[in-house]
Amino acid sequence: MVILDSLRKDHVGAYGNPWIKTPNLDALAKESLRFAQPYPESLPTICARRAIHTGIRTWPFRDWHPPKGEDVWRYGWQPIPEGQTTLAEILGGQGYQTMFVTDTLHQFKPSYNFHRGFDVFEFIRGQTRDRYRPDWTLPWEKMRKTMATVRGSMRQYFANTAGRKTEEDWFAPQVFMRSSEILEAASEAQPFFMVVDGYDPHEPWDPPQKYIDLYDGDYDGGEPYVPREGSSDYLTARELKRMRALYSAEVTMTDRWLGRFLEKIDELDLFENTVIILLSDHGHALGEHKIVGKPVQALWPELTDIVFLIRHPEGKSAGRTSDYYASTHDVAPTILGMLDIEAPEPMDGQDLSVILGGGEPESRDHFSLGYHNFVWARDESYVYFSRNDGAKAKLYDVRADPEMRNNRAVDHPDVVKSMFEDYVLRDAGGSLPRYPKLPAYAR
Repeated sequence: MVILDSLRKDHVGAYGNPWIKTPNLDALAKESLRFAQPYPESLPTICARRAIHTGIRTWPFRDWHPPKGEDVWRYGWQPIPEGQTTLAEILGGQGYQTMFVTDTLHQFKPSYNFHRGFDVFEFIRGQTRDRYRPDWTLPWEKMRKTMATVRGSMRQYFANTAGRKTEEDWFAPQVFMRSSEILEAASEAQPFFMVVDGYDPHEPWDPPQKYIDLYDGDYDGGEPYVPREGSSDYLTARELKRMRALYSAEVTMTDRWLGRFLEKIDELDLFENTVIILLSDHGHALGEHKIVGKPVQALWPELTDIVFLIRHPEGKSAGRTSDYYASTHDVAPTILGMLDIEAPEPMDGQDLSVILGGGEPESRDHFSLGYHNFVWARDESYVYFSRNDGAKAKLYDVRADPEMRNNRAVDHPDVVKSMFEDYVLRDAGGSLPRYPKLPAYAR
């Protein structure tokens, strides 16, 4: 299983992007079942991964207990509850060697437990705010090149990455190179279950210059390596273009090193007997609705639409597309379904492997998800999102307006009411939790 953080569906060639270079993702998609309408069951990083590793929904975020000292304030952002069994624990109990490589820093905070069940786990240190090196050791020339409004948020990252010399020192190369090394050892101890969890193309976006040159020419302004989350009004048109180029460059760098990892799979003849699942956890806004970053109230396609591919070693459904509303909490039951292993307790997700055999999982005529104190739902006709008390509602007719530019909530109050009550509240099993001490933007 490969997880790529913040990879937008519309920035991958296999999903229709004509200009961003993702040859390895595209080649994998040609050999895979590709889900055209996949969504995370919840956002952001930790919430999505809880669902991936357990098959159990985190939304509607009841019983949220953030650990002491946590600096990320998002409903559901917490370790995997002790009462939930992880996929690695299940497969380990069935004789599988289990391995985990990640640079996604939130998972290796002291109070977190995402390595549960793994025989081997490697945490690659230094991404973004990881307290890896003293921040006063940063190279000041990098700071001077950074857009002034985000220099403070780059201090720790610059200190962490001060010693880079070659492309292999960047994070995506480190993740896939180390994964290749562990994979080689695992190939001699089959069966195995391996999770490769890369934080790229999550910001900061500072790939080697050769990738940036693919998408942008001369630029002499401050580098927007990270967004100042919220309105994009602080950026000029040229700065926004640069930000998009940096993100696209990060996507291409990640794709290149994914390709190296796939080459190792081929070299070890593992394509013949190994299932590959690749997905992202959420996207990232780059100014499309005058928003940058991942604000909780910005549940447009740039945040909610993810990549989801399943490659079967026998070529089942290779090159096919499914419109099923696949999600992050479907991963665990799908893997267990392919292996004929029964989960020790019921999972909320669906076994998508039945699609590979020409069948259909349990019908989903709509889908709902949550991000902090906002909720989202869609069906064939509409996408709806609002605060979890129904305020700040937006409604889009995605048949006529797939880019979701025209909010029709005022014109269709009956549809707004129905999607909130019949989809959101019904799926949540009742009223939604609301916690105290919310940041100002969420009140």
